[in-house]
Amino acid sequence: MTASDPPADDRSVPRTVLAWGLAGLIPFLGLPLLAVSIPALSGWSDQALGLYAAVILSFLGGARWGRAVSETAPDPRTIAFSMAPSVIAWGLILLPPDRSGLQLAGLAAALVLHLVWDLRSPGLPAWYPRLRLILTAGAVTGLAAGALV
Repeated sequence: MTASDPPADDRSVPRTVLAWGLAGLIPFLGLPLLAVSIPALSGWSDQALGLYAAVILSFLGGARWGRAVSETAPDPRTIAFSMAPSVIAWGLILLPPDRSGLQLAGLAAALVLHLVWDLRSPGLPAWYPRLRLILTAGAVTGLAAGALV
């Protein structure tokens, strides 16, 4: 079996997907560590963390939009809701720098809301909820650490 082969258990996250997903946690977890290690970079680290979280939220919404438009008759609600993560993320990154704690907490909340949507959505691969739980937990941990540093 290669990394791209389907897993034997349909609840096992494909290795390639898991590896790239876990790699995507590096900025979420590394930036707060950087802020603790080099306090002079704390403001930059918060900004970079917020921007990265906004990109990831937009990515999640885009993935949902792409899945919806691949159907013969896309659900208009799914199309509309899939745009929300990008708009919410954009609004949060526009907060002034002195509100970085609120910004990071809001981005974490938006990731959790997207997770709830994913967990309640039919038709996604059986392994997807497990992946989203792992990745959302890592992202929220990093955002919480960033908000507290």
